[in-house]
Amino acid sequence: MVAGQSSADVLIAGGGIMGLWAALEADRAGLATLLVDAGPLAGGASGGLLGALMPHMPDKWNDKKQLQFDALLSLEHAITALEGETGLSAGYRRSGRLIPLPKPHLRKIAERHQAEAETNWSQQGVRFSWDVIDRSPHGDGWPASDVMAAGLVSDTFAARVSPRGLTAMLIARLRQSPRVTFREGVAVEAIDTTGARATLSDGSSIGFGHLIVAAGHASFPLLSALGPALPRPLGQAVKGQAALLSAPSVAPDLPLLYLDGLYIVPHEGGQVAIGSTSEDRFDEPFSTDRQLDDLVARAVQLAPALGDADVIERWAGLRPKAIDRDPMVGPHPEAERVIALTGGFKVSFGLAHVLARAALAPIQGLDAGLPASFSTTHHLAVAATLG
Repeated sequence: MVAGQSSADVLIAGGGIMGLWAALEADRAGLATLLVDAGPLAGGASGGLLGALMPHMPDKWNDKKQLQFDALLSLEHAITALEGETGLSAGYRRSGRLIPLPKPHLRKIAERHQAEAETNWSQQGVRFSWDVIDRSPHGDGWPASDVMAAGLVSDTFAARVSPRGLTAMLIARLRQSPRVTFREGVAVEAIDTTGARATLSDGSSIGFGHLIVAAGHASFPLLSALGPALPRPLGQAVKGQAALLSAPSVAPDLPLLYLDGLYIVPHEGGQVAIGSTSEDRFDEPFSTDRQLDDLVARAVQLAPALGDADVIERWAGLRPKAIDRDPMVGPHPEAERVIALTGGFKVSFGLAHVLARAALAPIQGLDAGLPASFSTTHHLAVAATLG
């Protein structure tokens, strides 16, 4: 922090993917911004391995699916612009996705989705497909032939990004700005809404024009403390485990594979990410165990090309899931200067740039333009009901 700094136009609690995009939006708005994080920047859930950018199914279209469609489409342009500003790479590629169909009834469902994708995935001058095919265009090893008894889906909308590449690029861009200051190893511990000051974990305090709470699962107790006591938690931490494999024979332009919650994501440099578990209950939040071993074994069965791959990194972290599952974004009704930006769970990297812009909207006197179920008010109302 700059010596003597005692206030900021925008104070951001949390330096993960949400907080970094929020800092970029604040910088673009010309606002003096201080971002604090309890650990190193992007050292929490945003420092993971997977990077899968998966669209919702093209059926039963609604405002949430439209938002995600728009976000996934615009993310490619946002990343291209940042790569031009920084000279770095985010490891982004719209590589598509293959979804095996092990049973005949799944093919019938997928064929209905194919017809719906012709309408819902054809917008803004672009068209993405959800095609039901009989064989993999990449041979029997991607995926294994025994999981394609009823064919497979070829989705051309899905993409991938390097989580660490994207966050490093955002940090590099923000360090170019004289308006943005980082302070690592310090967390927001309490919020004085009357005096518009935040108490930090080192005992200091900082005044703010607005405070954006983007601290992942640590956001929930901070936000809950601003109003009447809630009978239910505002959100929870969900543990995820993932692995990174060295697989030089796997081309980086191969499509992602997905089956029964298992993601296989080819990245640049002969590396493949495998993930991820979703654990509501856990004893050790940051250690890996047999659940990850089982995930890797399933991955080899799904993609025999990984049979000789070596595991070069095992990762575990905690992702934030808000009480009603959707992300939680917007002013707290009891403290309009405090804005939530959390709860992304599994969709954070695909939506963060859009959600950050929505978080800055009330500061700029603009409409956030998000579905009502994303609002902080909505999540508080759900938490206020008895389960």
